[in-house]
Amino acid sequence: MKITVGDLLDRTATNYPDTEALVYADRDLRYTYAQFREKCNIVAKGLLRLGIKKGDHVAIWATNIPEWVILQFATGKIGAILVTVNTSYKAHELEYILKQSDATTLFLIDRFRDCDYIETINMVIPELKDSEPGRLSCSKIPYLKNVLYMGEGRPDGMFNFSVLEDLGKDVTDEELAIVQSSCDPNETINMQYTSGTTGFPKGVMLTHFNIVNNAYNVGACMDLKEGQERMCIPVPFFHCFGCVLSTLNCVCYAVTMIPIVTFNPKEVLEAVSKAQCTILVGVPTMFIMELNHPDFAKYDVSSLRTGIMAGAPCPLEVMKQVMDKMNMTEITIAYGQTEASPVITQTRTKDPVKLRVETVGRALPDVDVKIVDTETGAEVPRSVQGELCTRGYLVMKGYYKMEDATANTIDAEGWLHTGDLATMDEAGYCKITGRIKNMIIRGGENIFPREIEEFYYTHDKVKDVQVFGVPDVKYGEQVACAIITAEGQELTEGELREYSMDRIARHKIPKYFFFLEEYPMTASGKVQKFKLREWAIKEQDLKDAANVRTA
Repeated sequence: MKITVGDLLDRTATNYPDTEALVYADRDLRYTYAQFREKCNIVAKGLLRLGIKKGDHVAIWATNIPEWVILQFATGKIGAILVTVNTSYKAHELEYILKQSDATTLFLIDRFRDCDYIETINMVIPELKDSEPGRLSCSKIPYLKNVLYMGEGRPDGMFNFSVLEDLGKDVTDEELAIVQSSCDPNETINMQYTSGTTGFPKGVMLTHFNIVNNAYNVGACMDLKEGQERMCIPVPFFHCFGCVLSTLNCVCYAVTMIPIVTFNPKEVLEAVSKAQCTILVGVPTMFIMELNHPDFAKYDVSSLRTGIMAGAPCPLEVMKQVMDKMNMTEITIAYGQTEASPVITQTRTKDPVKLRVETVGRALPDVDVKIVDTETGAEVPRSVQGELCTRGYLVMKGYYKMEDATANTIDAEGWLHTGDLATMDEAGYCKITGRIKNMIIRGGENIFPREIEEFYYTHDKVKDVQVFGVPDVKYGEQVACAIITAEGQELTEGELREYSMDRIARHKIPKYFFFLEEYPMTASGKVQKFKLREWAIKEQDLKDAANVRTA
């Protein structure tokens, strides 16, 4: 499907003008598709008058508020590249992304959990408070000129989001249409940051063509009925799960979006019940919390039919409970990664239950998948383990300003190497069996040990550090950290936790700290993290978590 994000919204709003597009029960907000398009057009005009041009990078640091969805499609209309920022990020991570992405504009809210966003941005950019809105000058982050606040009031140096409506009043429909028509489906429209083996987050450049087609095909696998469905969205928008599999998926099929601002199992159950949602998406941890909520039986979830469980390995028993207790008899499992826009394989609603609880499905339409030998690169026979590779419309344009990293991920024939170990049966259904890359998946969050290791190396009492994953019943995995203390120094877990606060995202702070004198090593001197993991499982008695079966 050769269409831009902006044109897709226009097409859906034209075909289904009176269908509800966006509903927030917590603030009595309801937009039909015609109203939603008009709201996006107004904001798009405001962005143009603010000076944002096609190809400019616009960062957003916020929870699932209405402005997030509006900005997603407003930037889509003018070809500005939306840079999504993890809501859990702290000063160190925010500074890196603003600098590396060359963002010209940042949209933010006041806070999320224990992080004060206003305080954090002023810590990163001390010049902001004394700047005139729109005229920020920061040598450390030279491209950033505008900071817009989404909330009540106007912090020093920032515009309020509402200024966009005023700025756009003198921009005509014709002016917007000219910019929108200049957008090409093969141009980058979204940039998501994912960590890598180097320890530094990489900006994944995704095009209109990448994400529109991925969203459409994911919806086809769920057998979505145009203009008839309602989707509850508790997953964060800053992930592809939120802004591709959810919001963009909805616009493809004129589905009503019912977002949850920040995940809360009770709010999810209330939204499903009140809005009679037919679709629910989430990572396994979310479904577990919903199923185990003490008031679960009080809510009517009989309207549910389908949805997506993805982001982390799904325990088989959880999948069965979701189908039995939540009426989601047509739920699907999806597997992928940000670099693949993000879904590579997915089960189908009519698949036998066994396939939907024991595999991650087969390739999406128009997507190639193969399993290759990790040493030779040759394709292996069916049912033999190897690295899962994919090729097709879904493969990212590349990593922003990281040509070498891109070349190491996408080979000369266009195959994206996922770094995940898998097997494929005769019918093309895949099972994920492990990871080549040393990645930890905690409750749907991808965490890369090298990034955390490099952070702790900055502590003057740390001589060496090794970070690895250990099994966890609730989150799938937790972060563990083995420290060798510098000679003559004493270091405690409390000191390390205090050192971590406000410096790295909370989900990256290890749950377990171990203080060792040496690490298990290979003959060639490489640390054997698998042995650290085995030791930690015994040390913390995590055998039950390690034995949880997943697809």
